[in-house]
Amino acid sequence: MDTSRNYENPFQDYSNSSCLTVLKPEENTIADNFKTSLITNTKKLLQKLEENKNDWTDHDDYSIYTGTAGIANMFQLYADYFNEPAYYSKAIELLQNCIEKFKWKGKISFLTGLSGPLALGAVLFHKHGNKDDSRNAISKLISLSTHVISERNKIPDELLYGRAGYLFSLLYVNSNISPPPIKSDIIQQVIFCIINSGCMYSISIRSKSPLMYSWHDTEYLGAAHGLAGILYILLQARNYLYEEQLKNFILSTLYYLQDLKYPSGNFPSSIESNTDRLIHWCHGAPGMTMLFCLAYEIYSDKKFLETAIQCGEVVWARGLLKKGYGLCHGVSGNAYTFLHLYQQTKDPKYLYRACKYAEWCFNYGVNQNRIPDRPFSLFEGLAGVIYFLIDMQQPSMAKFPAYTL
Repeated sequence: MDTSRNYENPFQDYSNSSCLTVLKPEENTIADNFKTSLITNTKKLLQKLEENKNDWTDHDDYSIYTGTAGIANMFQLYADYFNEPAYYSKAIELLQNCIEKFKWKGKISFLTGLSGPLALGAVLFHKHGNKDDSRNAISKLISLSTHVISERNKIPDELLYGRAGYLFSLLYVNSNISPPPIKSDIIQQVIFCIINSGCMYSISIRSKSPLMYSWHDTEYLGAAHGLAGILYILLQARNYLYEEQLKNFILSTLYYLQDLKYPSGNFPSSIESNTDRLIHWCHGAPGMTMLFCLAYEIYSDKKFLETAIQCGEVVWARGLLKKGYGLCHGVSGNAYTFLHLYQQTKDPKYLYRACKYAEWCFNYGVNQNRIPDRPFSLFEGLAGVIYFLIDMQQPSMAKFPAYTL
């Protein structure tokens, strides 16, 4: 077991006495004093981000992942939770600029492609009366589908750059605008492409899994590039799937994936890997927790919940990463493990653990051995930590951005 990538967890685990510093156990909610700390530190870190605006606007990255669209996403959440409409205006301004200046170059996913700013913009414009801008963004988003479903285009299926990331954009719009503006047949065509691609590749390599995918010649398993991320988005699109797809392809693949779990509770990063090293949202247990919580919700197989709980144990033990605090491969992303388990089980232990990880994030920048390339961005840097701390204000409603609808 590799411990060089993480700090030893200094926090006492949940008990009837230890929880009193952060929880109201009788109500299964966050204690008032800790909620005050959450608000204070959220606003302190937001101020730090805004003071460094030139550092996150002086480049040509307009993506959700590491660009200004991701900061717009955080501003939207901040405005929602703290009822500060000025941040809606800031988010709208940023997204209009992102959509106008984004150099498409075939990038189609929510996180790294044009569909992210379009989907986020469509929803935000719609909610704030910019109906023409919203319709234009939706029209552009739909127009990308011909590129996505074309067999001539060698598009990967994974979340970060591929079809699953485009599918998330479509689902995001339909989940947040009523009536849903994107027709079912468009979504079903994208789903068919993803499942067909996974089926054909599985047959070609004689995999035991009904679905298998490759990105850069590697069969990744995690949330960002691999099987878990694709399955998680497909399960969230279950209203558009046929029963055969849910049972014969997705359920059987879930059982296959579950059997790859290490005894520690972690998962390999890829089929080829046999090292129990990575505890990130992008590779390893955190992204798996979310998948198996949802699988349990849909299929009612208690083994899926047991797998998610085992993932939670390894994240608690080894999730305070030396790499930093980010959502993709850092402490704030790992903390969503506990929020998802809390939502699924209502066990206050997981809310307590999420609070302790939030407490670690209050000291942003102190415990890390590298500075990310985009230190203020949503998925690598400060904006993502702020996003997590905002989500902690209402933990039962928290959603990992660009992954959970």
